[in-house]
Amino acid sequence: MTEHLVGLLLGTEEDWPRAFEALVSRLGPISYGGQQHTLRTARVTIEPFGLRDSPAHELVIDRLAYWYYHPREWLKKIALMDDVYLLNSPFTFQSMEKHAAYCAMMRLGLQVPETVLVPFKNPVDHAKWAYTAQRYNRPFDLDAVAEWLGYPLFMKPFDGGAWVGVSRIADSEQLHAAYDRSGERLMHLQQAVEGYDVFTRSLSVGPETMVMKFRPALPMHERYEVAHGFLSDTVGDEVVTISRLVNAFFRWEFNSCECLVRDGVVYPIDYANACPDVALTSLHYYFPWAMTALLRWSAFCVATGRRPRLDMDSARYFAVGDDPSLDYAAKLRGYRALADEYFDTDRYREFCDTTLRHVPAMVAEWVGSADFDDLLVATVRATYPAHEHERFVAHFRGLVDLWRRENSVT
Repeated sequence: MTEHLVGLLLGTEEDWPRAFEALVSRLGPISYGGQQHTLRTARVTIEPFGLRDSPAHELVIDRLAYWYYHPREWLKKIALMDDVYLLNSPFTFQSMEKHAAYCAMMRLGLQVPETVLVPFKNPVDHAKWAYTAQRYNRPFDLDAVAEWLGYPLFMKPFDGGAWVGVSRIADSEQLHAAYDRSGERLMHLQQAVEGYDVFTRSLSVGPETMVMKFRPALPMHERYEVAHGFLSDTVGDEVVTISRLVNAFFRWEFNSCECLVRDGVVYPIDYANACPDVALTSLHYYFPWAMTALLRWSAFCVATGRRPRLDMDSARYFAVGDDPSLDYAAKLRGYRALADEYFDTDRYREFCDTTLRHVPAMVAEWVGSADFDDLLVATVRATYPAHEHERFVAHFRGLVDLWRRENSVT
């Protein structure tokens, strides 16, 4: 029997870690390669670490290091020195940095809206700022940049997340007010895609992707609409391909991607979210799917001995993107093939259909259990004020029960 330790690097969340731990405990031994394998979880603690220390973890799921630098450096250490499998490369993911992701996907020919990086509004806190600014910072016309992009547009941090610091700009007055507020934050200006037909948010775990209809203007518990068939087959396939392309390119295996669809054209607008929100109160109906995918991909990686890939094959992707003989559809097919190769998609599907064939029924049973209901109630009580508990318990019970009835395995 081979035991594999999966580490959970966590911040404030309690719901999905409890869910993942419960499913791992129910998984039991699995057979692969003539051996029996078991998974065990442990929550990672933050403490001094020697650079030559040997970790016990075989795989780590990270939901903390996007803002907490000490564990981020631990992740780099165990990746470089110990070959611990990380679902997201810490070397291509620095503080949710969007800028490089925009640049790479533009190079690959995706329909990313025109974007401009503008200098800091206020001086950065550095002794050399005044000299450098006086000698090298060129005056620029912010209004001219905005007029080139066209109103309306968005101002957003180049490295931001959770919609913090994002402003929709309709005119010059709003432009300057938002720029003044930005202070020392480095900002993008980006064309708005007005009159879009649908806003999609795709959550990917390994080679699995769930495309969801997203309504960003609504409260968090209503943003993910339970909807099926809201994209054509062609557009839906493109959205999935873009999501997996981003992830394979940057070595992210637990990420979300936002795209706007207008008149059949897919515009990726945000796809560097490699510590994605998987809260029960956000995903509700889709939460069991996310936990299933996270369990299956983790089990696949450790049981099959999948090796971490810190190196990037950027040139192979650029060769597709730069090929003048390929139209956009052909490039998408090329990118999908590269992504499937990276994720070893065929072998993963076979692994799920054989070694993990009992998992869908196991998850459906767990979602209908008192154990899961206790988790749901505890999550609501920890998230909402007391006078809203009854309402939200009923709300989330109904949505999760809908998933269970639609996904019961007989």
